[in-house]
Amino acid sequence: MSNRTLTVAGIQTWYGHDLRDNIARTEAFVREAAKEGAQVVLPSELFQGIYFCTRQDPKWFTSAFPVGEHPCVLALQKLAAELEIVIPISFFEKDGPRYYNSIAIADTDGAILGVYRKSHIPDGPGYQEKYYFRPGDTGFKTWKTRPAHIGVGICWDQWFPECARAMAVAGAEVLFYPTAIGSEPYDKSLDTHLQWQRAMQGHAVSNAVPIVAANRIGLEENDGAQQRFYGHSFIADHRGEIVQSLGAHEEGVLVHTFDLDEIESYRADWGFFRDRRTDLYAKSII
Repeated sequence: MSNRTLTVAGIQTWYGHDLRDNIARTEAFVREAAKEGAQVVLPSELFQGIYFCTRQDPKWFTSAFPVGEHPCVLALQKLAAELEIVIPISFFEKDGPRYYNSIAIADTDGAILGVYRKSHIPDGPGYQEKYYFRPGDTGFKTWKTRPAHIGVGICWDQWFPECARAMAVAGAEVLFYPTAIGSEPYDKSLDTHLQWQRAMQGHAVSNAVPIVAANRIGLEENDGAQQRFYGHSFIADHRGEIVQSLGAHEEGVLVHTFDLDEIESYRADWGFFRDRRTDLYAKSII
């Protein structure tokens, strides 16, 4: 009997101000990934437009919609059904007077399995997200899609080992992180892409789980605030080795196939989950 495999993909491209163009650009890369056999395809964070959190402006609240009305969700869930693939869809969510940085999981039939709302919200030069987004109220979630059991965190979530561990404990076989990260306005020479990659490679190692991270590229202009996104999207295996990657300026898709049964055996053999001491953690972690 052959082992169960999963082919995953991440998209790296640039995004502008036009919503329809950004959706079309994303759809084209999703189709490319699907042609290469991808069963789960990850676009980057907030691909609906430029990363508007570089400054505070109330006009951007008009670009948020409920999950059942958001143009990105409607377009990509239809595409997921057409291609019979899974797509974690990043979108700016409006829920009454509340706003979130969210992911909707479209399964292979286009059904939305639910929404995850970004738990960790940054606030600093170039990344003023607390102005726009409430901290997520969903808790960390995993999804039993038709191809595999997956977990999805959003950008700043990827720096927190607790997020990855929670999804792994809940049964996620692969972790996905849509991202928008690049230069720092206070020091344009600062390039943190290696730290960014290493943080997630550590999650892969300590949880024995593959990681897919999809970032954007390009210089974006937001009414005087500029941000250059550094790309370096990658796929890491369950040992933390980067098996697919792109550079700082390349557009494209990353595709890789994992043997999920082999990874499950490896995870059991290493005993990371067997040897956890949850009785001690609650006493020492605030």
